[in-house]
Amino acid sequence: MPAAPASSQRHPPALRQRIGRRVLLSLLLIWGLGSAVMLGVGNHFVAQAFDRALLDDAHALAALVHGGGLRDRDGQGASGLRLELTPREMDLLRFDQSETVWFAVYGPGGNFIAGDRDLTAGTITPGSTHAFSQLAREGLELRRVTLLTPGTPSFTVVMAQTTAERTHLLRRLLVYSGLAQLWLLVVLGSWLLRGIERDLRPLTALQDAVDQRDAADLQPLPQALTQRADSSDVQRLGEALDGLLARVQHSLHAQREFAGNVAHELRTPLAGIRAQAAHALAQDDPAVWRSELEGIRASEQRASRTVDQLLALARAAEGGIALALQPMDLSTQVRDVLLRFLPRADALGVDLGAEGLEQAVEVRASAALVEGILNNLLDNALRYGRGHPPRITVALQVQDGHAVLGVIDNGPGVDAALAQRLLQRWAQGDQGMRLGQGAGLGLSIVARYAQLMGGRLALDPAPHGPGLVASVRLPLARPTEGPEAAAAGAAGL
Repeated sequence: MPAAPASSQRHPPALRQRIGRRVLLSLLLIWGLGSAVMLGVGNHFVAQAFDRALLDDAHALAALVHGGGLRDRDGQGASGLRLELTPREMDLLRFDQSETVWFAVYGPGGNFIAGDRDLTAGTITPGSTHAFSQLAREGLELRRVTLLTPGTPSFTVVMAQTTAERTHLLRRLLVYSGLAQLWLLVVLGSWLLRGIERDLRPLTALQDAVDQRDAADLQPLPQALTQRADSSDVQRLGEALDGLLARVQHSLHAQREFAGNVAHELRTPLAGIRAQAAHALAQDDPAVWRSELEGIRASEQRASRTVDQLLALARAAEGGIALALQPMDLSTQVRDVLLRFLPRADALGVDLGAEGLEQAVEVRASAALVEGILNNLLDNALRYGRGHPPRITVALQVQDGHAVLGVIDNGPGVDAALAQRLLQRWAQGDQGMRLGQGAGLGLSIVARYAQLMGGRLALDPAPHGPGLVASVRLPLARPTEGPEAAAAGAAGL
């Protein structure tokens, strides 16, 4: 069976509908629970009121019982108790507008004295004078009270009446209270729904503003959309969207810059490779072919190195978004990188040495970024910092709660103005332009890597003789102060 078109698929309900349903369901649940509680409480107090009236009637009837100590002439009423009621008073006692009343009076031995002979007494717990109970009589449900009246002799009064009036009263109480609660529910629900609609209006305006925005428009949202919102959640949502747009804009800017940098920097080496290949194809001399092929290889190496540096710079530009820094031993990392550079230094006749790697120096950093820093600094030193005889030293020390990693060469060095300019992209010194082996990106990559790890790059003259000191300061994982740190700081670069 073919799938239904996207337009016919059911969409999830809107936020205001979901909140409205939850609010209304909650109100209905509260109304139902409130009605149940009202029914229970009303039944309790209505029963108390009617039971109290029934007990009062029983006490009034007991007050009409007289006699004691004598026997009647007919032998009835062994205790001499009698109920002094005329037939008219008896009818008045039984009269009720909506209920039917029965009563009976029993002597101390349970002998019947007056009233309804078939109305039996209930059980009274010891220590109590009366007890209420339910009774069925002639298909009717009755409420009965049994009253024990102490005296000489004592007697028992039993009264019972139907429960139609109390049931009717309880039903009316439930109906009127339920209707009042339902009216309040409607009013409260309407007020809450209008409040939800009003509170969600800024969110709707924010949604419309995002939907109507062009894909290329990454500017922050208008402040009027979020500042006028009564809810801080909408304001935070607007700020989060602005932050997302800023990050996307930064990423797109970095991509455009990377694409432009690649196109700019690869145009010259690719044109040279094309020219060399055309010249080689126009010649028949194998020596010319070899010479042009070597030139093509050198151009390809320069182009590959430029692409690697551009990629590294692009990663550094975007690395601040999510960069995980972990504690690491900087001396071990420096030692591993130096071992990889030793063959190249030996091939170039450079004396590559190290200082301060005997003790562990723990920093919070990224191993990949530290390796990138050393790779660029050592590559620059091997290219442009060779003196006579060429000597390069990698020094590591601790100063003021920071690890200072420096690469010292004995080359021509740079002045202060050029040192500041070399930290920018595409900037090269005279020697770099003369050799034509770089693109002016290495030091800017190092500066960005150091910044991402909370450090900074500095270019200073060598302390002894000509040369350059490229040093990177990184914060220690656990800053220490004491004799060892002071001794390490006094060593200097």
